[in-house]
Amino acid sequence: MKKPSLALAVTTSILAQQVLAAGFIDDSSASVSSRTYYLRSDNPNTPGVDQNEVTQGFKLDYLSGFTQGTIGFGLDLQAMQAFNLSGGTQHPNANTSNSFAPVNSDGTPVDSWSRLAGNAKARVSKTEFHLGGGLSPNLPILIANDGRLLPQTFEGVTMTSKEIDNLTINAGQLSRSTGRASSNATGLAVAGGTQPSDTFTYAGADWKPTKDTTLQYYHANLTNYYSQDFFGLLNTTQLSGNSRFKTDLRYFNSNSQGKNGTPGYIFNNNGGYASQPGKVDNTTWSAAFTYSLGGSSLMLGRQQVSDSGGTVYLNQGNVLSGAGNNQGNGGASVYLITDVMDNSFIRAGENTNFAQYSYDFAALGVPGLSASALYLHGDNIRSTDGTARYSEWERDMRIDYVVQSGFLKGFGTSLREGSFRSGIPNVGAVDQARLIFSYTYAIF
Repeated sequence: MKKPSLALAVTTSILAQQVLAAGFIDDSSASVSSRTYYLRSDNPNTPGVDQNEVTQGFKLDYLSGFTQGTIGFGLDLQAMQAFNLSGGTQHPNANTSNSFAPVNSDGTPVDSWSRLAGNAKARVSKTEFHLGGGLSPNLPILIANDGRLLPQTFEGVTMTSKEIDNLTINAGQLSRSTGRASSNATGLAVAGGTQPSDTFTYAGADWKPTKDTTLQYYHANLTNYYSQDFFGLLNTTQLSGNSRFKTDLRYFNSNSQGKNGTPGYIFNNNGGYASQPGKVDNTTWSAAFTYSLGGSSLMLGRQQVSDSGGTVYLNQGNVLSGAGNNQGNGGASVYLITDVMDNSFIRAGENTNFAQYSYDFAALGVPGLSASALYLHGDNIRSTDGTARYSEWERDMRIDYVVQSGFLKGFGTSLREGSFRSGIPNVGAVDQARLIFSYTYAIF
């Protein structure tokens, strides 16, 4: 064997041993998840735009460990495949951004779609960096939406640091997103925006001064659309052996940034009033208080949106090439308790009262079974011209069960029903039912 070849073989052997010793393979895991989703969505006031869909999705996740050394390296991979089982057609006027599948130009849903994503990762001490297109942030200023068949993912780089005890620091920069019903990534925007922004940056921290209290602050900036500050407080107080009281306070302050308000960079203010049409100008606060006793929990809360404009959050807007948003992009989440099945209650001036009762049947000896009922009523919503006020309400109910043991351990079933009514002209009404079956199998 030639010396260069011998050196290469030795080097390869050493690297392989390093990978194994570091746990790149030993600490890795792989799983496959299945989700079957049925949606029926009726629009009583708008005949012809109803949805009745059955879809099936699979997601394969591989998470490596980290290599040895001061800086450890790793790799995460994700593959997703989805199938439309319902066939039929979707009315061309239906909101495809809220559908399960991309649709063809004639309004018919595609038979199947898929996507691949991966992230390189590095760890230094208690700080991790992730770089790639399979990022799923879950932060007050950005939540990757997982409310339909496949999860929304983002492209960019993120950092999470826990170097200081009881303090978690998060930061990142994102450039693109793939919607929950799409195979294609697009630029970032807000509702109504038609020009992509390729820079969403954020930084913030969660601090736990006590084991039962968390204080949060985050700052985010979407270039040419908005800048946003978030303050939050979470506290749980144990009152007795089987009762506790939870406090959840959230505050957003959002302002126009860069080209916001110019053609293409317009925020539609959630279909409501704006003191400066097309521009971001909003404060939103919410407070929720939950008392739990045994298996029962009662939550009461209130949310107020400023008169100056609606709540703003990251979305994909209508930034796809070509006419229409027929690729299933869109469908975002906002970190508010009022972001529920059919509505988010975030229009200018909207004041929302909400209440929820939940029960965990583990208290009766049936672990894995839970149920809840939620009601929200929003009023004082400003009309687009600011001369009128409207109200709206939503009622949601759900029951969930997860098998606790045996061959089907972890198999979950969720049945959800929601009704939404609005007095706002052209907003209409929705009656919706969802049935979801989910299961995750750990390969290793």
